[in-house]
Amino acid sequence: MKISDAKVFVGGPGKNYVTLKIMTDQGVYGLGDATLNNRETLPAAYLQDYLIPNLIGMDPRNSEDIWQFFYRGAYFRRGPISMAAFGAIDMALWDIKGKLANMPLYQLFGGKSRDGAMVYAHSTGVDLPDLMDSVESYVEQGYKAVRVQCGIPGMPTASYAVPEEKNAGGDYITDFSGIRPKTEIWDTDRYMRFMPGALAEIRDRFGPDLKILHDVHHRLLPREAAELAKAVEPVGLYWLEDPTPAEDQDAIRLIRQHSTTPLAIGEVFNSIWECNKLIENELIDFIRIAVTYAGGITHAKRVVDLAGQHHVRTGFHGAPSHSPISMAAQHHLNAWAPNFGIQEYLVLGTPECDALFPSEHKMRDGLFYVSEAPGLGVDFDETEAKRYEYKPGSHPVVRLEDGTLWNY
Repeated sequence: MKISDAKVFVGGPGKNYVTLKIMTDQGVYGLGDATLNNRETLPAAYLQDYLIPNLIGMDPRNSEDIWQFFYRGAYFRRGPISMAAFGAIDMALWDIKGKLANMPLYQLFGGKSRDGAMVYAHSTGVDLPDLMDSVESYVEQGYKAVRVQCGIPGMPTASYAVPEEKNAGGDYITDFSGIRPKTEIWDTDRYMRFMPGALAEIRDRFGPDLKILHDVHHRLLPREAAELAKAVEPVGLYWLEDPTPAEDQDAIRLIRQHSTTPLAIGEVFNSIWECNKLIENELIDFIRIAVTYAGGITHAKRVVDLAGQHHVRTGFHGAPSHSPISMAAQHHLNAWAPNFGIQEYLVLGTPECDALFPSEHKMRDGLFYVSEAPGLGVDFDETEAKRYEYKPGSHPVVRLEDGTLWNY
């Protein structure tokens, strides 16, 4: 069996998904996701110009050797562009393996550890009452866990992951009006005064059973993050996510010394080498890598196995930048992983998205159930794909009130 061809598609309903389709000389094909949010053309070009020409003629069943070929064969390693491209190839090769075996992927990993995997939704509000309404709506839908983000009183602009107006629909984080980003203004003091009390009110309103998560998105200095983590201990958060910039791993040690609030880190990490010390020293509770940015199933599974040895659970990234293909890969890992924790889940199931990526995967009462279809269990309709093309967009940048550029 040989790889005979591969194609890259960029576009989708409301997102610039980067979809890879690898074909074989026996008619079996596999799908992968290389979407790198707001930099989508870069992994697409890397695939088309460099990686696919090397793939042609390889045996798709040798996914381990192919992964090593691309990773070790490049002198400059890692980085989100390379790892997203490698991740798409690796997903597609695993998809082919599953189809050849006539098994869903989780069976190739060792079978299920659970029937349904718990997911969490994103609740946002321009103010606390608006946020409470959002949380209530997800609780009524059966969600057992929600991530909560709230507008901060007195903040000059909307803060991270909070829409500027109530009832904002779609992907309000990405601005598709052009490539130049808008600017958000951040004030740490206002945030620190407001957020602990807001989280306490949410806990009082919804009781002890709801799992509450909160994402700081790298905005705090280490001492500030330690103060926040300690202040919210009575709330009993399921996790506090990315309180400091991910590059400074010693900051996590400082937070750990001052608080028992669970920490979730890693959605911007691209390899095991960026998180192995955090895991081995048991400084975090959840690892947030994504199968796409971490180089595919082969490499992500190594991270999951390492985490399982050190009481660290999974919490894969699942923002709108991940297509149903990468989300399916993560859900198969979720079904298998003995140290599964939770899965971020933003609803992708619009009629347009379902038409482009048909599947039988199901989400019900806050749990995700993978289908029994061979491989990833997601298909890709090339006719539907012709409806979409690349549209430039950007995330905002963040500045302090005096104009200093800050962490997004």
